[in-house]
Order: sequence, then C-alpha cells, then structure tokens
Amino acid sequence: MTAELLDCITLTVPDDALDHFESALSSVCRAVSFFQNDGLGTWDISAVKERGAFEADLFSALSLAELLTGVSPALARSLVPVGGWLARTKAAFPEQRIGKRFAVRGTHISAPLSKGRITLTLDAGLAFGTGEHNSTRGCLIALERIARYHRARNILDLGTGSGILAIAATKLLHRKILATDIDARAARVAATNAKLNFVAARIHAIKADGWVDKTIRRSAPYDLVFANILARPLCAMAHSLAQALSPGGIAVLAGLLNTQSNWVLSSHRRAGLVLEHRIIDGAWTILILRKR
Repeated sequence: MTAELLDCITLTVPDDALDHFESALSSVCRAVSFFQNDGLGTWDISAVKERGAFEADLFSALSLAELLTGVSPALARSLVPVGGWLARTKAAFPEQRIGKRFAVRGTHISAPLSKGRITLTLDAGLAFGTGEHNSTRGCLIALERIARYHRARNILDLGTGSGILAIAATKLLHRKILATDIDARAARVAATNAKLNFVAARIHAIKADGWVDKTIRRSAPYDLVFANILARPLCAMAHSLAQALSPGGIAVLAGLLNTQSNWVLSSHRRAGLVLEHRIIDGAWTILILRKR
C-alpha cells in the first residue's frame, strides 16, 4: 500500500517575524511546528497540508506575512509520508506544565504522571493544539482562572483542533462539552484524544462549519465558549457568538496576535460583550469576554 504523502513547507525566519509566518501557515496548513535555532536569533518553521491543496491561499498568506515583516524567507518544498511527519513531531513534544493545574503530554511519554496536576494526554496527529502554542497555553490559563468563579454548565469548543481545550474543561469542570471543527480529520482526532483521556462520554466531537451548523445552534445558549481560531473569522462571527451566549456567559477568544486584539475586541463590544480579562503570552493575546 502506498503511504499517504503530504506537502511539507519549511522556512527560516528571524525572531520578530515568527508570529506572522506561523499565523500565515496555520491559516492554511493542517499542522505547523517551529523550533528555535539557539544563539542565532532565528526559527525554523515546518508545516504540512494535503498534497497540492490550497496553493493560492498559501501564496496569499505568505505574501501578507512578507509585507508585514519585510522578510522574504527562502521556501523549501518536499513530500513527506504522514507517518514520518508524526514521528518527527512526537520526538519534539515533551511534557509541558501549564498554569498551576495542567500537564500536557504526548502518548509517547511513559514517565509517571505529574502530581497535583490534571494530565492531558494527546495524540495530536495533524490537528492543531498540543499546548506548545502561546494561544493554546493562554486558553488553558484562562480556563483555570474562569473555573474559580464561573459555574459553566453548557460548554462549546469551537475550532477544537486536537480537542485539548474540551478535554481540559471537562476534566476540570466535570461537564459535557460540544467540540466542533470545520476539519473532519480534526474532529476525529479530538474524539480519539477524548478516549485517550477517558472522557469520551462527556465530549461530542463533530465536523461543523461554525455558527451556521444546526447542531451548534440547537445546543445554545452556552455558558462558556472557547474559540481558538484566527482574528478575521472571530470578527465575522462576533454577533453570532453573542447571540449564542447565555446572560453572564463567557467567551475565550484566541489565535490573535497582539496587534489584532483591539480589532477583535471592538467587534465583540459592538455585539454586546465586555472585556473581563486580557492574557498576553509573547506576541499573542487571549481575550476573556462576558455577555452582560
């Protein structure tokens, strides 16, 4: 049987251009990883997508990143087997302790569990969300903060990726959660990860195209919504999100560069949400909003 091949894109950028190029690739590709070249002030970025797919979108996203940064990195292209990509990703995925409550680890780690922490075990596959990215870490820290004062009963994880936020929320809050992603493969990965963490009975992972999906609309109103996506779709969906929140409901928005946060915040303020807290992690911002 011939192994499934993926397009692999690799490039090297300076520190101050990392976030723009990582965001550009994440908007098109299924998985993105980045590793720092110690002492050189540069990062190596690798991304994979379906073979031959989304080429125009990739060109547009990278062109915008070049315009914003003034950096035009050399782009290397190759074909890699799915299995080879996953093996390389796992090798660079150590356990991470996030906030005071969570520890995130891959299925390849066999060391004893971290005492006093909620362990999230992931086989991230080709879905976004292993806890390495600033926005994922920020969402977990936001969840930890929210759990101290907000009793959420109906929860939605919009753009679930690996399912990490849904798994963390159900382990911490002991609630059932609807986890959705526009990518069918991501929804399957999220369901698999829910089983790995013994919370499959509490997480309903489905492919769904945002707020136009009937299942998402029928399950509203929500007390808590996670939306770790990108700035532009978040702005476009601001009114739909506000309508789907219960009075006093909270939304955690992420996937935003610091330069985009006020734009996203303004869109949601116009929809009737207010800012409760802003978490900044490097070049990334996580917004915690509440419905009046």
